[in-house]
Amino acid sequence: MQRITTFYPRRGRVSGRHEDALSRLWPVFGVDIPGPPLEKDRLFGRDAPLVVEIGSGMGDATIEMAAADPDRDYLAVEVFPPGLGNLLANVESRGLTNVRVASGDALELLRHMVFPDSLDAVHIFFPDPWPKARHHKRRLIQPGNVALLRSRLRPGGILHCATDWENYAARMIEALDADPMLSGGVVERPRRRPLTKFERRGLDAGRPIVDLIYARVSLISST
Repeated sequence: MQRITTFYPRRGRVSGRHEDALSRLWPVFGVDIPGPPLEKDRLFGRDAPLVVEIGSGMGDATIEMAAADPDRDYLAVEVFPPGLGNLLANVESRGLTNVRVASGDALELLRHMVFPDSLDAVHIFFPDPWPKARHHKRRLIQPGNVALLRSRLRPGGILHCATDWENYAARMIEALDADPMLSGGVVERPRRRPLTKFERRGLDAGRPIVDLIYARVSLISST
């Protein structure tokens, strides 16, 4: 049976700068999906806390958060070639050593390449809302996927989602609240999450931005 994907594999025009970054820097900073299980000490040269960002787009948030957070490592997952190239180019220009870039299906990465209980955080900022009802099954945040995301977090690890689609925000809350091993809810945008160009367009269009932060709890309460 064919697996339902949560993303649309856009291509887009890859500029000369981005094409150059992809060809030169992918062997150094790139991670292919599928691939072998991730070993942090080999991938980053150290065993620091790891953040996975799913759907990094052009990489604006990844770059700013990683630059401000040098004690953690960041693995950005994206399928859009111009975004991958732009992120790699900025990793080089900013001299960042705590960013790696993965190309492919993030759910496959989590299922087969990320060990359970190993991530410090998962960031999912403005995933495709798949607004038509017949496409809702493609949404990333839904119960089965939430269980997978949570299982890869260490106890106390953070799942941080943001969306500018009101209906999707409501469904996210339902799915996240339903997991007994997650605790959290709606929060104001943390200052550490940069305001992206995409987000500004949503605000200019009058769409409210919803940030959700949930922590994996270590035990299920019996009361």
